[in-house]
Amino acid sequence: MRKNLIRLTLCAMLFALCYPVAAQQTTKIPRIGRLGGASLSTQLARIEAFRQGLRELGYVEGKNIVIEWRYAEAKFDRLPALAAELVRLKVDVIVTAGPIPTRAAKEATTTIPIVMAADPDPVGNGFVASLAGPGGNITGLSTLAPELSGKRLELLKEIVPQLSRVAVFGTSTYPGNAQILRETELAAGAFKVKLQYLDVLDPKDIETAFRAAGKGRAEAILMMMATAIAGDHRTEIVELAVKSRLPAIYPSQATVEAGGLMTYGVNQNDLDRRAATYVDKILKGAKPADLPVEQPIKFDFIINLKAAKQIGLTIPPNVLARADKVIR
Repeated sequence: MRKNLIRLTLCAMLFALCYPVAAQQTTKIPRIGRLGGASLSTQLARIEAFRQGLRELGYVEGKNIVIEWRYAEAKFDRLPALAAELVRLKVDVIVTAGPIPTRAAKEATTTIPIVMAADPDPVGNGFVASLAGPGGNITGLSTLAPELSGKRLELLKEIVPQLSRVAVFGTSTYPGNAQILRETELAAGAFKVKLQYLDVLDPKDIETAFRAAGKGRAEAILMMMATAIAGDHRTEIVELAVKSRLPAIYPSQATVEAGGLMTYGVNQNDLDRRAATYVDKILKGAKPADLPVEQPIKFDFIINLKAAKQIGLTIPPNVLARADKVIR
């Protein structure tokens, strides 16, 4: 009897010693889904910014967090299937890279938290009830700053003082396009500039739009196209702008780094880095409904002097002096 008691006591002690190890081994590693509409290769800077944000919070991919990357390669009709795949994987959070991926994620789940890394109008798009109180399973960051289009037009006017006709490249089906265009039209009235709106719904429309701009005697181009199209075809866009010898201003830093003339806009990498803070809060128990949507706080004005030289344009010194970065 005594021997049996000793054996039971020893077994209990061994179990007690082993339990923390077993518990540690079975601790669930969080799984994050990242859903984007563009090609993965064009989003490397944004991806690294997101990873940096996670690292700052103590998360290391492959060690204590798993990220499922799903990108539609600019084929938006693939997004619903990719979103459904992330839902089947039972990810803990879905991080979306734009409004179209957010729409796909929203339609795929009402329970898995969704973090928007960028959205031009979360309330208007029906993703949240308000910026202060999202109210559902979606929260994150907004790029809502329609006044930027007016500032871009102003900068074009500064580098081309006699500017009177501007071709606006947009995508009418892209969320936020109408609001941005309204702001641009208001600015155009103030600067006495006539706008020629050119709708780019598909990559094949890019070259057609440049030809139309030429026929319309445009003196500059204001780019506000859907990010996936612009991102996947930025080299083609830059080359056509040079060929047309038209100064162009873009919303994306990456396009200027690829040879575009200049950009003034939201620092998207900063938003992606900040998206990691939402992931961290949600993994620690916060509900998206209680996490206010944040707006951009960092903006970039970048000029590429190589691009200016290619089209025979001289950037005024007072404009150069205001740039956050000059590519020479």
